Amino acid sequence: MANFGELVLVLGDHHIPNRANFIPEKFRRMLVPNKMQHIICTGNVGSKDQYNELRNLAPNLHVVAGDSECVDDSSQMSFADTRVVQVGEFRIGLIHGHQVLPCGDHLALASIRRKLNVDILVSGHTHKNEVVEHEGFFHINPGSITGAYSPFQEKVIPSFILLAVQGANVVCYVYELIDGELEVSKTEFSKNGGMVM
Repeated sequence: MANFGELVLVLGDHHIPNRANFIPEKFRRMLVPNKMQHIICTGNVGSKDQYNELRNLAPNLHVVAGDSECVDDSSQMSFADTRVVQVGEFRIGLIHGHQVLPCGDHLALASIRRKLNVDILVSGHTHKNEVVEHEGFFHINPGSITGAYSPFQEKVIPSFILLAVQGANVVCYVYELIDGELEVSKTEFSKNGGMVM
């Protein structure tokens, strides 16, 4: 079996049950417990049940508060606004993204990235996935895993990201569900060398 390094599932903006009913089945089949070492979630999980499902997938769950974090009446979940996680040689910062104005703006994201002193900044909120090199660092947005409605996007494409981290190198796989078909794109980058095409 190939060694992919540390696997990091990056997802968010579930909005279950308020804006979406479930994670698409083609994605659910891929989310196998204990295959990933970390889950990084940009918030808006939606319910305690969804949170517990994430906890069952990987030993390290990192979640930040979304802008419309809804929980059922039986429990109250509270998450920090920011997190910083070390994976391999990378410091990965995590925010929901509603703190960024204008929404999704890379100059504003870079300001937060510098404040957190991280190599990769993960944010959500826009429900549109992105992997962008900016000023020699990386901004990653996993989009919405459910394809939940967003006022920022006319058509939201369900998506998530899987990072394979080996020391100072990352392979970034973007999974999208377009018209019911699974599409995967790949980007590679290194801490010292930028994006590899």
